[in-house]
Order: sequence, then structure tokens, then C-alpha cells
Amino acid sequence: MENPSDLRERIVDTALALAEESAWERVRLFEVAAALGITLDDVRQHFREKEDVAEAWFDRADAAMLRTAAQPEIQALAPRERLHRLIMAWLAALASHRRVTRQIIYGKLEPGHVHVQVRGLLRVSRTVQWIREGARREAAFLSRALEETVTTSIYLTTFFYWLYDDSANSVSTRRFLDRLLTAAERLPPWMFARAAPSQEVGGETARAEPTA
Repeated sequence: MENPSDLRERIVDTALALAEESAWERVRLFEVAAALGITLDDVRQHFREKEDVAEAWFDRADAAMLRTAAQPEIQALAPRERLHRLIMAWLAALASHRRVTRQIIYGKLEPGHVHVQVRGLLRVSRTVQWIREGARREAAFLSRALEETVTTSIYLTTFFYWLYDDSANSVSTRRFLDRLLTAAERLPPWMFARAAPSQEVGGETARAEPTA
């Protein structure tokens, strides 16, 4: 008997594969069920609607980003480098279906999809919170609100840039994100560059390799 979580992942993979053959807008859940040899009710046991399948796709990116955050070497980096690594890890998890991801996002922005747009805003907020948790950000009250606003702006701007980036290994996005984080260093209050004492090695702040 198939593990329910395995079937859930296969439903997501199949929906994305069908979208690659045509477009996300054209994908229907009955087609996904037929391709997997299961019933629509089997699909319903995991997803209430097609939008839930898209959410599961972005959940994968959140999970991949948090796996990166769990790596010991990540916490040894300066805060801005941690954010760079985590945002790029999130994007890398979606790279195999960049075109479909772009279609999903623009589908959410279509007029009349208010309920989808509200869910999209909640998704952005949730992902930003996981990015902050993964980066071990500790700001509170007004500083936290300002930090969230800046982080959300950087994350979304980078995401939309990445959607159309066809450079090898997303190198253009990496450089673009680096420029955004560098600019954020000049914003009051300063939130990213200052490292905690545990992140300083030999009197110098630990940094990652250049993000070329």
C-alpha cells in the first residue's frame, strides 16, 4: 500500500509535468487522477482544489530552504550572507519548473481571483517568517516590523527577477540579490551586516564566498 505522503508528492509532480506539456491554467485534477491511475476522491483526500497543489509546490521550497538553514556552516556566516543563501536555496527548489512557477504566480494575480490573492499574501508572509527563523533573526517590536518589511521587499523583488532569469545557475539573480542586500545595509536601522560575537573569527566577520 502506497504511503499517503508519497501519493501526495506524486500528485504534485504529475500536475507540474502536465503543466510543462501545456500550461498550468489548462491542468485539471481529473487529468492528474487519470495519469496516476487513481480517482478524483483520492486526489481530494490530499488537496481540496488545484490551488492547494500549487501551495504544496511552494511548501517544498520552504522545506528546502529550512534544510539549508540547518547546515552548521550557515550559522557561521554574517547575517546578510545567511539571508542570501536561504533565499537562493528557496528559489533553487523551484528551478526545475520555473516556467510553470511563473504561470502559477501570474494566475494568482488575475482580476477576480481575490481568494487566491489573499492566500498568496499569506504565503508570502509565511515564507518570510521561515526565512527569518532560518536566518536566526531576533528583532522584536518595531525593529522586527521594519526588518520584515525590508526582508519581504527583497524576497519578492528577487523572486520576480528570478522568474525571468535564464542565466546559468541563476548567477544573475545571485548578483541581483547581493546588490539588494548591500543596499539594505545602508537603511536605518541597520539589520543585516552586524554579526553577533559568535560569528566573528579572528576579529573579522565571517563571510561566504563571493556570490558570483
